[in-house]
Amino acid sequence: MKRYLFFVSQLYSLSIVRPLQKAIRERGDEVAWFLNQKQYAAYLNEDEKQLATVQEVMDYNPSAVFVASNTVPDFFPGIKVQLFHGFNAQKRDENKGHFRLRGFFDLYCTQGPSTTEPFKELAKEHQNFEVVETGWSKMDPLFEPFNAKPFFPAQSGAETPQSKKPVILMTSTFTPALSAAYHLFEQVKRMSKRQDWNWLITFHPKMDPEIVSKYKSLQSDNLHFVETDDIIPLLQEADLMLSDTSSIISEFLLQHKPAVTFKNRVPGPHLVNITDADDIEQAIEQALTKPAALMSAIEDYINLIHPYMDGKSSHRVIDATDALVDSGMKHLKRKPLNLFRRLKVRHKYGYYKFW
Repeated sequence: MKRYLFFVSQLYSLSIVRPLQKAIRERGDEVAWFLNQKQYAAYLNEDEKQLATVQEVMDYNPSAVFVASNTVPDFFPGIKVQLFHGFNAQKRDENKGHFRLRGFFDLYCTQGPSTTEPFKELAKEHQNFEVVETGWSKMDPLFEPFNAKPFFPAQSGAETPQSKKPVILMTSTFTPALSAAYHLFEQVKRMSKRQDWNWLITFHPKMDPEIVSKYKSLQSDNLHFVETDDIIPLLQEADLMLSDTSSIISEFLLQHKPAVTFKNRVPGPHLVNITDADDIEQAIEQALTKPAALMSAIEDYINLIHPYMDGKSSHRVIDATDALVDSGMKHLKRKPLNLFRRLKVRHKYGYYKFW
């Protein structure tokens, strides 16, 4: 039986690694969790094994550590596998964002060509890690049948798919300079009174509490504010997304559904992007008709970022991981010392052994 470890430093990691956990268990192997925030333990299920101390991790001796954040204790046993915390939303310059190397990872499991090709170039340059395109584990449940309880169930047996009210899902990044939530409140308040649309609203966990409170005040029969660590059911229920430059837009588009964005940092033909808040309603109406040019652009975008619709990305991640474990890492160069960064991690966990 093989042993693996999930290193979790943010709540959003839960929905990224749980599909991977399912795949590991289907193979008859074992996985444990290490949480860098004690309060996260409340979010674990009864059947999920937590390792509470560094010594427990050392004794567990996993063959690989899966990570959905930017750093991981380098002294943990096993190869370190980067899963990514989201798609590349191009919120910042590449040398500070998605393609920044921090010297912790042995394997990057990339989501699609747009991620794979830049990391392959970096791997060729540095020669101290491998890159395998697997698709993203978080997306596996997106391609399973919708089985969650809908927020807006049919009110009677007479309702048909053709007559069902469109569900608009509003999301927003927490970065004030990029967030639509700071600018669209009055427009959403007005549109939420329309009787022909339903609304779901969910924000990044780090969103300003005052903004969250404002939008919560809009809740009604046809608008629900949702706080959750699993957004997949929301993505599946919604017909259109209203957002900004959040990476979650890409997740939504994988369903071949349209998105309207407000001042997206890098707009493209796959988005209906507007820069004037007063144009929001008309943009939504247009996007809901699914214009042919828009849907064709969405298809092209999907093929670029995540062309895997089989729900098997987690299995590909495990295959790539096991292949590196089996081959060993003698063919890879040593990573940069990065002494300050590594000492900082060791100080956090009170672990100073270097042998």
